[in-house]
Amino acid sequence: MKLKLSVQLIFNLFFSMFLLQAQSIPKVENGTIERIEKLSSKYVDARNVDVWLPDGYSPKKKYAVLYMHDGQMLFDSTTTWNKKSWDVHKIITRLLKEGKLQDLIVVGVWNGDKSRHADYFPQKPFENLDAKKKELVLSAARNNGVSVFGNYQIQSDGYLKFLVEELKPLIDKKYSTRKDAAHTFIAGSSMGGLISMYAICEYPNVFGGAACLSTHWPGIFVTKDNPIPDAFVDYLKNNLPNPKQHKFYFDYGDKTLDAMYPSLQKKVDEVMKTKGYNEKKWITKYFPGQDHSEGSWRSRFEMPLEFLLGK
Repeated sequence: MKLKLSVQLIFNLFFSMFLLQAQSIPKVENGTIERIEKLSSKYVDARNVDVWLPDGYSPKKKYAVLYMHDGQMLFDSTTTWNKKSWDVHKIITRLLKEGKLQDLIVVGVWNGDKSRHADYFPQKPFENLDAKKKELVLSAARNNGVSVFGNYQIQSDGYLKFLVEELKPLIDKKYSTRKDAAHTFIAGSSMGGLISMYAICEYPNVFGGAACLSTHWPGIFVTKDNPIPDAFVDYLKNNLPNPKQHKFYFDYGDKTLDAMYPSLQKKVDEVMKTKGYNEKKWITKYFPGQDHSEGSWRSRFEMPLEFLLGK
């Protein structure tokens, strides 16, 4: 009995230490981070929001805003689950010093952990599927057999309402921001790339540009007999915003999970051309040899930054 109790105490201690590390505010060498702790919402589970302010931030100036998903992975590798991060603050600081970017702040919205896939999976394309195809998607599992969606229903419309109706007004009130769509951007990778695409299509009057890195066009983790990629393409055909006021950045590699993307991204690229997007309003970059990881996204993040927020 004592042995079992000791083991349980040790487990609880390590679990508490893990949670403490996961909840700690990222340390950054450039700028500062202010946390909005466990921001509640009537649409999705409460979550942290980390706001990065550049060196010299001043309420006397106005700043563009870059909203980014998977906020816990952006700044400090010592606080992430895999000990990797985008190092967003370092890249932006360098580009600001080089005079290549407009003034901006970054709003890192934490994912909902177990609800991440349900939060980020574009809802309207899913709802346009017939009942049989919906069941195929919802019953999908990862390679390890774990359910993709768990007990969550797809709720990305609610997640976007959280961003637009609850978070953005809070950010615009608390910080010195440029509130218009021309200075409001959204970015993410993998499922974060999907929800960034969906956000600008659903709220073209809120977001002026989207950066979609390693966009997870399969939606689940198989391509054979998967109705989702075509559903996303059909959605884009009918919902892409006006190219005169909006910008899209897509990219992909060809290793690990990115190996699924080349043929699917080409279908999306054809839609972009058909809908009147040119090289000034849309680019797709292919990075042979790059994989599906924070290291890859970090290595090329300056490209969407300059494309969307360049001076």
